[in-house]
Amino acid sequence: MIPVTTFAGKKVALFGLGGSGLATAQALQAGGADVTAWDDNPDSVAKAASVGMHTEDLRSIDWPQMGVFILSPGVPLTHPKPHWSVDLARAAFVEIIGDIELFVRERRAFAPDCPFIAITGTNGKSTTTALIAHILRSSGRDTQLGGNIGTAVLTLDPPKAERYYVVECSSYQIDLAPTLDPTAGILLNLTPDHLDRHGTMQHYADVKERLVAGSDIAIIGIDDSFSALIADRVERAGVKVRRISRRNVVADGIHAEGSRLFRAEVGASSLFVDLEGIATLRGGHNAQNAAAAIAACLAVGVDADAIREGLRSFPGLKHRMQPVARRGNVLFVNDSKATNAEAAAPALSSYDRIYWIAGGLPKEGGIASLAPLFPHIVKAFLIGEAAPAFAATLGQAVPYEISGTLERAVAHAAAEAEAEGNSAAVMLSPACASFDQYRNFEVRGDAFVSHVAELDGVTMLVETNKGI
Repeated sequence: MIPVTTFAGKKVALFGLGGSGLATAQALQAGGADVTAWDDNPDSVAKAASVGMHTEDLRSIDWPQMGVFILSPGVPLTHPKPHWSVDLARAAFVEIIGDIELFVRERRAFAPDCPFIAITGTNGKSTTTALIAHILRSSGRDTQLGGNIGTAVLTLDPPKAERYYVVECSSYQIDLAPTLDPTAGILLNLTPDHLDRHGTMQHYADVKERLVAGSDIAIIGIDDSFSALIADRVERAGVKVRRISRRNVVADGIHAEGSRLFRAEVGASSLFVDLEGIATLRGGHNAQNAAAAIAACLAVGVDADAIREGLRSFPGLKHRMQPVARRGNVLFVNDSKATNAEAAAPALSSYDRIYWIAGGLPKEGGIASLAPLFPHIVKAFLIGEAAPAFAATLGQAVPYEISGTLERAVAHAAAEAEAEGNSAAVMLSPACASFDQYRNFEVRGDAFVSHVAELDGVTMLVETNKGI
């Protein structure tokens, strides 16, 4: 835990007692703050009280006495309308921040020079974050990984010299971190997302821009117009910018030509690494992720050979295009995190012959947008509630069967792929939510791994039910 000492002896109000919210309240309390916490969920309030947290409805507290208001990132700050607690804090002129802001203040207070890499973007954040942390750890560095990737940032070890922090930041977290100042800040890309919470695409982009605007070195993907404009604007403001691209040559940064990544400095470029043969970094989207990771690791002093070795040994992000087993020429890929069509597209575009397991609780739009990738699919094995609708979309374009359950789909897809005799992938990339059959995508992915492990003659690449 990182005790938050910057509010020691002060009264602090906190709303949102989910996993990260409770961790934040405990970190503040450990640092000497007088915390009053609340949540709209009575169960969360009861849980906090059971571990010694002072809980009280924030409607009844003396707001002008509060030194700061800590808001959980899942609670609306602006759109569709501010949460009632936000209105109360603003009426009392109380500063509103989140856990990432608390972290950066503690870092500045105790170890301002310890390397801090922050990652944001609409797509690819988690893979890039995990890849950077892997490169740092494999090079022997003391590395702390957290943030939006699933580990609350204030549960990490306290800042100290030579301790490296790799933190994934959502737009909600950035919105609550006004002095975010990473050593290297990464903006991967921007496409419309979370507009229900940001109102407009421009506001969403403005929030994301704050992460790189406060960085010592800004690493920005320039393959979409919003991000390209941000790169230009941040550079004009005096920030050192490294551009990354999977489409175009850059003068200073990293760009991709297929699987080959080139490093450019002052207009001169040279081959840095070829990702060909690295199963966990297949596809153009992963070329961009790897380019960002390379630029960030170079920025914090990792040498080129250590970066290359880290790329080659990257085990992949669990449930995201994760190779989990092999049987002969057939590779089994767990892409359970692909809970809509857009998320499934990268995996489907990364393999030439796919026995595709898809379905679950359908999302709006179905899989019609994936039609350009149908030629990659040898046969589809459909499960869950979406199976009939997916079958109708596939029509005559792709052979399919309605398998019903994941267990049957794995068995049938594996048998047909092996019988064909060619190199192929049996891939779970559902393009659906999991909730009709599984509690979440992680449970679904673990079930896929378990069913694969039961096949005869399979060589597992990950531990059953644990993954990488």
